[in-house]
Parts: sequence; structure tokens; C-alpha cells
Amino acid sequence: MRNLIYAINITLDGCVDHTPQVADDELLEYFTHLVREVDLQVFGRKTYQLMVPYWPDVLKNPSETKADIEFARAFVSTHKVVFSRTLDSAEDKNTRIVRTNLRDEILRLKQEQGKNILVGGVDIPSQLIELGLVDEYRFVVGPIIAGEGRRLLEGVNLPAKLQLKLVESKIFKSGCVVLRYLKQ
Repeated sequence: MRNLIYAINITLDGCVDHTPQVADDELLEYFTHLVREVDLQVFGRKTYQLMVPYWPDVLKNPSETKADIEFARAFVSTHKVVFSRTLDSAEDKNTRIVRTNLRDEILRLKQEQGKNILVGGVDIPSQLIELGLVDEYRFVVGPIIAGEGRRLLEGVNLPAKLQLKLVESKIFKSGCVVLRYLKQ
């Protein structure tokens, strides 16, 4: 069975709005490796529309950094599923829009052959966490206190406390810390 990995950038005070954080080359390389470890990415409409057309457009600009281009290549080449009731079509050829039940579709995808599945964003992952379907968490904690912004798991009612096991941590030169947890 494929694992569902949730990865997110987060500030020290729990803000998951990406505007206060800047992805340097080291952070982009980390996420490039992560995207290459999976063969499917799952998004909601909002996160998908932040990523596409941005990353495909990076590939069209030869003046971008090597790290940007490598992440863009990994991102564009990965299959994507977007859960949306309002998105009419996908700009990316590797993208499929799903309007069916989130729980049932994720359970079906986890049963398919292949590498692990990566989920990003806030709304869809929050629902998946609430449903108990996330197997692994990768929090990239930035050395920033945002003071305001969207917080992780706002409005989520977990049926029980979620116990995680820290299996890896890594400190970047920027002061970002990656914390990798598995569901127990």
C-alpha cells in the first residue's frame, strides 16, 4: 500500500501562508527530492492554482536558478490529482480533476501500485488528517514568527489525539528545520 505524505512549510507560530517564507536553493532541493520520491501529488483547487501555471512557467524561463528549474521539472513530470467542485479544466497535462468523495478516492489511490503520494496545501490535507488517512508528515519550520495568517488544522476536529513519531530531522543553513514524523 502506498503511503500518503503531507508536506508543508510552516512558521514558528504555526502560520502556513507561504508569503512570509522564502524558498532558498537548499529548501528547493529538499522539496525536489521529496517530489521525486512520489509519483502522485494531491491538491485542492487553491493550492493547485498557486502551483500551476507558476512552476510550468519556470521551465520556460532560462534565467531561473538551477534549483528552481530542477524543482519545476520534478513538479511538472509528476501526476497530479486535484479535488475540486469548481475547476473546469486543468492546465497541466499530467493533472486529473476529481469530484468524487475524498475519502474513497484517497483509499483507492493508496491501493494502486506505485510510489508514495504527496499532498500539499491546507484544506484537503486537513480533511485527510481528520479522516486519519495521512501516514507521514514533513513539516519545514521556518525561523519566522508571522504574527498573523492561516494556521494549520484550523477548524479541524480530530476524533482523538494524533500521536506521531519523529523519525528524522534536518537543519538547513537558513535556519529552517525539517521534521519528519510517522503516524503511530
